[in-house]
Amino acid sequence: MDIKNIVVVSPMYNELKTLITNKGIQKNFRFLSEENFTKNDLLWADAFVSFNTKKDYDYSQVKWVHSLGAGVDRFLFKKKWNEEVLLTRTICSFGQRIAEYCLSYILKDIQFHDEFQQLKVHKQWKPKTPKLLNEQKVMIYGTGEIGQQTAKILSLLGVQVYGVSLSGKEKEYFKEVLPVEDHFIRLSEIDFIINTLPLTEKTEKLFDEKVFKNINNVGFINVGRGASLDEKALLDALHHEHVRFAVLDVFAEEPLPESNPLWENRKVFITPHISAVTTPDEAVDCFIETLSCIEENKPLHNKVDITKGF
Repeated sequence: MDIKNIVVVSPMYNELKTLITNKGIQKNFRFLSEENFTKNDLLWADAFVSFNTKKDYDYSQVKWVHSLGAGVDRFLFKKKWNEEVLLTRTICSFGQRIAEYCLSYILKDIQFHDEFQQLKVHKQWKPKTPKLLNEQKVMIYGTGEIGQQTAKILSLLGVQVYGVSLSGKEKEYFKEVLPVEDHFIRLSEIDFIINTLPLTEKTEKLFDEKVFKNINNVGFINVGRGASLDEKALLDALHHEHVRFAVLDVFAEEPLPESNPLWENRKVFITPHISAVTTPDEAVDCFIETLSCIEENKPLHNKVDITKGF
């Protein structure tokens, strides 16, 4: 594949420009903000590099599209895609970052941080024995690179980790992996649910009333995609104590509107999509590696399967 002209569209386009320029890549580049990106830039380009496709342009005229994030739902979800256009995604430290993010909230819960803080406010001395990680059962939805790295870190600390995937194929670090149609089997014994799934038509609103009615007093952590969650069903599950608390880093609408009732619920912890941030250095390293593999006709480990949506 002959790539000469590359347009890079990102809020951090200046940082990317500096890093890529310093690498000395012999290509023609245009570095733009999302607001300044136009159809003419796309007509000029052989390759398009961005987090998403906010503008409804025809991306089939380029040869290669590279996502600066791990997810590609903004390119594929409920959209037509020309399969002749190569689509790749960024793979870097997302798994490590998400694993540590999830671990922090699990530890916070089993060590009773919030309860002890409330006791401090009221100057009450009431000992309570913290739980152990090796007593916990976690169900991770998504057994790809991010899910597997999360499973690795948790399992090495003694957590019993179960997985759910579209295929149900066994993976290292998971005690058992269930196909998504059978995921109800283990739910009644699970202490924490972690969603790392990409957004596809099969995962849209996967976490709905039916799922939450099958769990009891569970900690729910969503670091996958916001549209995989039925927010109304979650609020109802929190009210009926099927869900003990929820940690939400991703939302169907971002930024989360001030009118959203999730803000007001004391059992909901909200973070602004920071569990797996793409740093400029990591974005550039993955982009350059992918470009090199394309030009040298080497296998691409970050190529997206258009039919699967990830």
